[in-house]
Amino acid sequence: MHILVGTDAQWVLDDVLAALGALDTSFVVCRDGRDVPSVVAARAPDLAVLDSQFGTMGAMAVTMNLRLDHSSHRIPHVPALILLDRSADVHLARRCGAEGWIVKPLDALRLRLAARAVAGGGAWHDGPVDGSGSVAGAVAAPSA
Repeated sequence: MHILVGTDAQWVLDDVLAALGALDTSFVVCRDGRDVPSVVAARAPDLAVLDSQFGTMGAMAVTMNLRLDHSSHRIPHVPALILLDRSADVHLARRCGAEGWIVKPLDALRLRLAARAVAGGGAWHDGPVDGSGSVAGAVAAPSA
């Protein structure tokens, strides 16, 4: 698996690498959101793990950019997993087209489960998914 990690926080990068690192996994790191489209064009990742705020362009804007570039056939679809700073931003993650999100603080198990679900064509919604309350780790199966 090839994973793009978008963050400028070393602790986030360390947590993601520790949780998702494996012999068959490679990583590319973007510390500025403006660099993501060119990195994706060079080698499309199987998953983008994006910190909610990094560089000059945060995860929501990067995800919307990825969706726009995909809809104009510039790049393949890249599943996005957003690392949110607060649960109040869940609606933004949903609106920008992310397949999954995790509300910080991060832990390795949730990160692995979320990455596996999103990269496999499913979804991972950590935090409130609608107005009825909170659902931690709601996983949707890939659509047929």
